[in-house]
This record gives sequence, structure tokens and C-alpha cells, in this order.
Amino acid sequence: RALELETVNWLIRNVVGYVVFAAIVLLQTDIRRALVHFGRAPFFKYLRRVEADEDSIEELVVALETLAARRTGALVIVERGIGLRNHIESGIPLDARLTYDLIVSIFQPTSPLHDGAAIVQGDRIAAAACFLPLSVNPKLARELGSRHRAALGVTEENDAVALVVSEEPGSVSLVLDGKIERGLTPDKLRWRLRSLIKRTQARPER
Repeated sequence: RALELETVNWLIRNVVGYVVFAAIVLLQTDIRRALVHFGRAPFFKYLRRVEADEDSIEELVVALETLAARRTGALVIVERGIGLRNHIESGIPLDARLTYDLIVSIFQPTSPLHDGAAIVQGDRIAAAACFLPLSVNPKLARELGSRHRAALGVTEENDAVALVVSEEPGSVSLVLDGKIERGLTPDKLRWRLRSLIKRTQARPER
């Protein structure tokens, strides 16, 4: 305005809004990851949801080991501090108590819900048949299938815990922060879940 550049002034007033919108669309993945890291700040730990209790962890471990023994593939995502609402909305809402029978039923090959992931919030299964982003990490082993890549993809962008049952080896893997732990025994899986998602009971003051 000071230089009386009317054309430049018009472009700024009419184009800048579209540029900002385009930047958000093009950089949405990076923006989401930045917000995820911001959400991991110590301040937000006081706002986190209630984690799964001991009974829910036991139900989940036994169900996954049963599926592994039957060589039935499964993918379960356990929400922690950062919400998974976008992924939950992509699936079939359940909002049901987490039980052994329900987990095993969801991942039966004849079940219409067996494709995709089941997402756990606290002691409830929020949704099943959820679609997840696949990891694009070029360093991943070629033998990893779509379930493992989806587990890696979702944990690369938030703090969720992903549990994968492999069909061929009949083993259970745990994925956290884009890193995979394969071939977990029931005791090791139980211990890892307790350390990652079980609510820590505050000790009473004397």
C-alpha cells in the first residue's frame, strides 16, 4: 500500500488464504506428527485417559495367544495418551467390554470384522475393521506383511501400542514408536503390556 503496488496488494489479499490452506493439506502428515510430539509433553500426562486394568490385559493376552496357536492373523491397537479418533471412525463402532470371546470372535476368518484393526480404549473395544496408515519406511524387512506395516505406521505417528498375530509363524509381536518386538511369549507380552498401559495405582500417604 505504501508503494501503491495495487496488483501485488490484490494478490496478497486474495491468494495468501489459499496458500495457507494448500500448505495444511500438503503438510498434514508433518503437522500431525508435530502435534503428536507436542502432546507427549509432561504437562499432558495429567490429562490422559484411564488405561486398561489387570483383567483387561489378561483377557487380551489369552485371546492373542489363542489366535496365535490357531495361526489366525489379528491386529489390535491399544490407545494410550494420544487419541485414535480418526482411525476409530474409519471402522465399525462397537464400544464393548474387552473380553477374550469378543477378541477371538472379531478375528475369525469368517467374521466380517476380521479385516483391519480392532482399537482398544481402556477396558473397551471402541471399534473393529479399522483402516490404518501403512509405514513407508524403506528399511523394513520384505517379509513383513500388511498387518505389521499398519502396526508400524500407526505407532510412528502416535504413542499407541500395536499387537500383531502372524498367521504363518503363529507368533505375537508388539510394536511401539515404529519399532517391533517379535515372538513374544505370554509372560513377556503380559509384562510389556503392564509396563506400557496398566494404570499405576497411587500409594496412600502415611
